[in-house]
Amino acid sequence: MPNDPYIHESSYVDDNVVIGAGTKVWHFCHIQSGARIGENCSLGQNVNIGNNVVIGNGVRIQNNVSVYEGVEIEDDVFLGPSCVFTNVLMPRADRSVNGKYEKTLVRQGASLGANCTIVCGHTIGRRALVAAGAVVTKDVPDYAIVAGVPAKIIGKVEE
Repeated sequence: MPNDPYIHESSYVDDNVVIGAGTKVWHFCHIQSGARIGENCSLGQNVNIGNNVVIGNGVRIQNNVSVYEGVEIEDDVFLGPSCVFTNVLMPRADRSVNGKYEKTLVRQGASLGANCTIVCGHTIGRRALVAAGAVVTKDVPDYAIVAGVPAKIIGKVEE
């Protein structure tokens, strides 16, 4: 069917995954068990979608992005190349987290620039813009523009 999801032959899709109509999954991606991806999304090369991740409709995920368990992406979000999410605040190699992940929410229409880092446990507001290379260490309000390390509000998006 013309509106079925497209999944490149080099990508892996685990069992118990839902991928919406019109979504494209490009080269070398991995979509893990329990993930739900909406309609008309695009996952660029080398994208990893973790277990149980929920992604809305119309989301654009550029190359080399990993969306880990505990992260939720609402509709019409843009994730720039190599942007980074975390899901554990105090990771240690010698201790299991036993599935205890901090929740991160990226609200409708937000855009995250290339190589930005989103420390877990925060919300990126509706239509907010996170500059390339920024490190988000606290919630970002709706319509805010943030930049820097740590990210600070530098402006406001006009509707």
